[in-house]
Amino acid sequence: MKKIEVEKAIGMTLCHDITAMRDGFKGAAFKRGHVITEEDIPKLLDIGKRTVFIWEENAGEIHEDDCALRLSAIAQVNGAHYEGVSEGKMVLVADNYGMFRVDTKLLYEINSIGDITISTIPDHFPVTPGTRLASMRIVPLVTKEEQIIKAESLCKDRKLLDLRPYSFKKVGVIITGSEIYNGRIKDKFEPVVRNKLEKFPCEILGVTICDDDLNMIVSTAKKYLDDGADFLIFTGGMSVDPDDLTPSAIRELGATIITHGVPSQPGNMTLVAYDGDVPIIGVPGAAISLPTTMFDVLLPQIFAGDKFTKEDLIKLGDGGLCLQCKTCHFPVCTFGRY
Repeated sequence: MKKIEVEKAIGMTLCHDITAMRDGFKGAAFKRGHVITEEDIPKLLDIGKRTVFIWEENAGEIHEDDCALRLSAIAQVNGAHYEGVSEGKMVLVADNYGMFRVDTKLLYEINSIGDITISTIPDHFPVTPGTRLASMRIVPLVTKEEQIIKAESLCKDRKLLDLRPYSFKKVGVIITGSEIYNGRIKDKFEPVVRNKLEKFPCEILGVTICDDDLNMIVSTAKKYLDDGADFLIFTGGMSVDPDDLTPSAIRELGATIITHGVPSQPGNMTLVAYDGDVPIIGVPGAAISLPTTMFDVLLPQIFAGDKFTKEDLIKLGDGGLCLQCKTCHFPVCTFGRY
């Protein structure tokens, strides 16, 4: 690039966007490729630009706009599109509902190269159409092309970003508790579960209230499986009290319990199990009174097809203490996932 005084730049072509901030506006006052006219001089001086940069072709150097375009090319995502280039930046925006995934190790490697900066929303984040997923640019106006080539090489056989669509599921809901079964108190779980599931593509096969009876709970679960359920939700009976039978019923069903209890709150006593490929979630009572619990964290991943391991669930301890903000939305929520 050649630096030149604005008064001497008439007729020359800008090699970069020039950003202005005034009266609530922030954006490109002059775009890359703009040919400077005499009328532009006072406008440039008004935004503090006494000099501008004119592009001089130099082997091995690459402009910020071209860098952003090449970075976006190595991180293409089905169900999302890129917007830009604007001010040297490309922004990835979701077109579909789904679970956003980031190869965090690869992201760290790319951001460690030098001038490249790629920022994303958190891994495992549930998104809706229009959500901004990632932004990519370089810090200086130009950089050595070798940096972009290195990023391209790192992504050759690895997927940096992904948007995994939700899959349709048939859901059976089993509510346990003798006090509810016998009508002593009104069930409050069903409206909570229905409200949560409205966000995902599913059919609720039914909601059954069971007494604290092992055989009743197991036979109800088996019937849902026979009816084609590919997701079971149990509520109630999730504490460590000996008369809480839900975990025992899930074992009796033949399912493999991955964990009963996760290092996250609220929802500490959440149970995760599988009957073959059918996920089973045991939801503790916190979901009735609190807007965000582990139930909300696990649901998007289940509908995106994630199969949890014990290690996955242990890792939820990092950021697993939710302060129950009023909006329950990143970046305020300490869950960092919802």
